[in-house]
Amino acid sequence: MSTDDAFDAAYREHYWAVSRFVARRLDDQAWDVEEVVAEVFAVAWRRRAELPESPLPWLYGVARHCLANTVRGKGRYRRLLVKLGHHEVTRGGRTVASPDAERPGSWVLEALSRLAEADQEVLRLTAWEELTVEELSTVLGCGRSAAAMRLHRARRRLREQIETLRRDERVSLGCTSGKGDRAQSADRADKDGHA
Repeated sequence: MSTDDAFDAAYREHYWAVSRFVARRLDDQAWDVEEVVAEVFAVAWRRRAELPESPLPWLYGVARHCLANTVRGKGRYRRLLVKLGHHEVTRGGRTVASPDAERPGSWVLEALSRLAEADQEVLRLTAWEELTVEELSTVLGCGRSAAAMRLHRARRRLREQIETLRRDERVSLGCTSGKGDRAQSADRADKDGHA
């Protein structure tokens, strides 16, 4: 298969996967998504001789770099607007639903948002994009062992954040546990005249 044919096949087979990958990271901002995906495949075209036999993880790696360039560009644009005193600077903030929101799983998103960007990306790649550790190592540009360790650490930190959110939720609802809490509850009942 020629390099042109390999590119055509990669484009046809993986366009929507790359689009979803980018959209999830840009909060479905259609214009930015289209621009980044176009850049990903422009890079793939220029480097079509380097396309691996299984190109999706490689394309995700290219997409990560294109996304980083987009984010840097937006940062420069925002700084310019600040210098100019433009009112658009306050737009574009992102709010993640709190753990008590009605949307199922919102507490997981909240816990995820509390992690470092690198941890978020590793978890997204394995959960949303369903990459294996081997494919993750290709996207991240590191060895398999390093990718596995990054994933392990990111999952551990996510569990810690989820536990923190659960603990905070129990405290805010007045649901506490432990020996001291039962003793305090008994003291309150005695003060209220209840045995």
